Amino acid sequence: MTIGLRRATVALSFAILNHRSSAFAPLSLSSRVPRGLIYFPVQTKHLTKITMSTSAADDTLDISSNIASVRQRIQDAVTCNGRPDGSVRLVAVSKTKPLELLVAAYETGQRHFGENYAQELMSKCTEMPDDVSWHFIGPLQSNKAGSLVKTVGLNKLACIETVSTLKLASKLNRAAELWNEEAGEQKKLGIYIQVNTSGEESKSGVNPGSEVGELIKKISDECPLLSIDGLMTIGSPGDYSCFDILVKCREEAAVALNKDPNELELSMGMSGDFEIAIAKGATNVRVGSTIFGNRDYSSHSTA
Repeated sequence: MTIGLRRATVALSFAILNHRSSAFAPLSLSSRVPRGLIYFPVQTKHLTKITMSTSAADDTLDISSNIASVRQRIQDAVTCNGRPDGSVRLVAVSKTKPLELLVAAYETGQRHFGENYAQELMSKCTEMPDDVSWHFIGPLQSNKAGSLVKTVGLNKLACIETVSTLKLASKLNRAAELWNEEAGEQKKLGIYIQVNTSGEESKSGVNPGSEVGELIKKISDECPLLSIDGLMTIGSPGDYSCFDILVKCREEAAVALNKDPNELELSMGMSGDFEIAIAKGATNVRVGSTIFGNRDYSSHSTA
């Protein structure tokens, strides 16, 4: 199928969806819960069948059922641990996946999506509706910060979850400044500080402990257009102490920001361990393969 026909198919899907948007509604969340956490549609209907062929594995996926299952598991974990309803956000990690699978997820009421590659996020955001909130969750080269913010926009870029250097923060702050000037807005860009809780050299992030507070103070002083909303980590599989370390780091962050620790979000937990992360205090879980199936990295760079 040609690219033009693909886009036409996706556009038709959104046209039908927008026409029947009243079929979807988010839960009413209390004022104590951050906006945009878990969205549950009042009723779910697959509004149009996506016929574009992707791969045999993708063709057998039931995105609606997968998301419903993940949401139920999140709710069960929230209830079991005495957490408030709606206190955990589901970010559907759609990296390397074709647009039609995101459409299927969108049709269930999912609005928060995570991408690892700047170019892929920039491409997808132009094809998806404006009410999608994008989370960048991969390593971001500082020279890509400007184009990412400019293309996606502060109105759709919910958070850069992987900030661990003042250099990147400064580039993002400048990009936010330029976007605001062009848009005539005064918005801030949300960021999380990435912490390397596992100590693995292959993983990015600031070291736990005093370095967290020191970096936060520098960013707060020098980057007024960045809102430090929480911390993020990619834990080591099976080592759940990484979650405990991030919780402790939140205390350091709260002191640096003069905030209550509970005001800061914790982005931790993925497909294999998000329920444990919720038990440890996660407010933002990044679930990919459980929803979209295994990924193909063969054609993607690390940018």
